Formats: sequence, structure tokens, C-alpha cells
Amino acid sequence: MGRAPLRGEAERRHEMKRFWMVLALGLGLTAARAFAVDPENGTSALLARKMAEKVRHELVMMPWLSVFDHIELQTDGRTVKLMGAVHRPELKSEAENLVKRIEGVERVDNQIRVLPLSPFDDRIRIAAYRRLFSNPMLSRYAMGALPAIQIIVDNGNITLYGTVDSEAERNVAGILAGEIPGVFGVDNEITVAPHQTAKRKS
Repeated sequence: MGRAPLRGEAERRHEMKRFWMVLALGLGLTAARAFAVDPENGTSALLARKMAEKVRHELVMMPWLSVFDHIELQTDGRTVKLMGAVHRPELKSEAENLVKRIEGVERVDNQIRVLPLSPFDDRIRIAAYRRLFSNPMLSRYAMGALPAIQIIVDNGNITLYGTVDSEAERNVAGILAGEIPGVFGVDNEITVAPHQTAKRKS
């Protein structure tokens, strides 16, 4: 009976020592969604964070990454897990090869999904791009090499990723995507920038 609390404490300490960082990367490979620091080893946490930032930078620099791709990464110690979806098969292997060369990375778990080749989906991609970024509320998000909104099309279904400045813009993007002929469904994963959310609450 007297040892049970000690065992529970050991389990709690073990869980606290697990270090997880999640970075959402979509086209622009956006900033960290969550970042947990090991309370017993601040130096290791700092090194892991620097490694994750380096991974993010290298992925951003991939020349063929486009508005129609979304990559996420998760790190656990020196292991990097790649997730998301790309419409060009070579992007999956290119992302893995880039990450493997980064100092500090010991293992890459590549779970990026390659979207099926489909002229039907290609037509939807073009239509979605034109419809969203020709809208006055959203046109500014198309600027730059890495647009702030990503359009993933899979068998006629659209998933939107990225970050915008208002809930109204998020809603407009979802509505416009749903109006495209041939689209079966829309999953709107666009988020509102944290500073804008804070302003509305204040």
C-alpha cells in the first residue's frame, strides 16, 4: 500500500519527460501549434526546438511545394514524423531526404500521403484557386511564394488549411470552396490568427 504513491509519481515523472513538439506546415509550413518543454532538461528542449525550426526551414525551401500541398511535422526527441498530403509524388521523398540531412535528426517517419493523379481533381484545384483568391476578402492571402491558404483536393473533396485574420474570412473561404462545381465536400481547417482571436475577447 505504501509504495503505490511512489509508483504513481514515477509514472507521472516519466510522462513529463516525454518531449513533444507539433509544427503545422502547410504550404507555408506555419509556426508551431504546440510546444512542450521538458521540465527536467531545459537544454535538451532548447536543442530539440532548434532542430525543429531547422526542419521547418528546410521544408519551406523545397522548390516544388505549392498551394496544393500541406505538410505537418512532429518531433519526439531526435525522431521527426512527417505527415500531410502532397499532389506531386517526388515531394514525399524530397521532404524525407531533406530532413535526414539535418544535424540532430536520427530517424524520419515519413507518413506524407501522395494524392492520387486525377484530371478531375486538377480541375477542382484550379477552380478553387481562382475562386478563393479572386475574392476581395481573400486575394491578399495569395501573395508571396507561400500563400497563407492551402487547398488540398482528394477525389473531389476539398480540405482547406492555413491561417487568416478573421472568422469572416475563414467562413468565406469555406463557402466559396463548397460552391465549386463537382466538389463533394469541404473540410475547413483554416484557423484564425491568435492575435486576432485575442482582440475579439478583450
